[in-house]
Amino acid sequence: MIKIFIADDHALIREGLKKILREESDMSVVGEAQTAVETLERVEESECDILVLDLGLPDRPGLEVLREVKRVQPHLSVLVLSMLPEDRFALRTLKAGADGYLSKDSAAAELVVALRRIAGGRKYVSQEISQDLLEKLHGDGPSMSHEALSDREFQILRLIGSGKTPSDIAISLNLSVSTVNTHRAHILEKMNMHTNAELMRYAIENKLV
Repeated sequence: MIKIFIADDHALIREGLKKILREESDMSVVGEAQTAVETLERVEESECDILVLDLGLPDRPGLEVLREVKRVQPHLSVLVLSMLPEDRFALRTLKAGADGYLSKDSAAAELVVALRRIAGGRKYVSQEISQDLLEKLHGDGPSMSHEALSDREFQILRLIGSGKTPSDIAISLNLSVSTVNTHRAHILEKMNMHTNAELMRYAIENKLV
């Protein structure tokens, strides 16, 4: 029996996933959570085999939760579930320790296949981009500017792209404005850009927001 824990802040998504999994005789949902705090508190005691983790939990950035889960339970498999484009985010999550990446748009059709592949000790991404990701993971394929950013810098890039000011970002991330501006300076340098307008255009054109 493959034991699964679901972490997603939307009750309808959790119910939809559970409905899919109830049809599988070799799978069982052993726990669920709607925040990062609940996930980190409950996932270990659930003794699950795979954590299905939404990147958009409201109280902590998804990649931070992923890294913390893998730090505490390095052998726990994690399937990241997200509304974000697979070709923009899958590589970052795999490098952060995820065992698979699944777009919510594809969950109904691919969830069971993804879970079985991960339970078998393999990674999962969609067939359409698997070769591209493989090349990037081994350093052979072309990389995009944002892939050089740290997780915090990437988070701030996305917030800048959505039109947030440094003050807005500081409040939402519980940082000082000066710290946000320091991260912004590093982002501009790493991406060889000079203004927020360039960052916003890049984020929008590459579907990072």
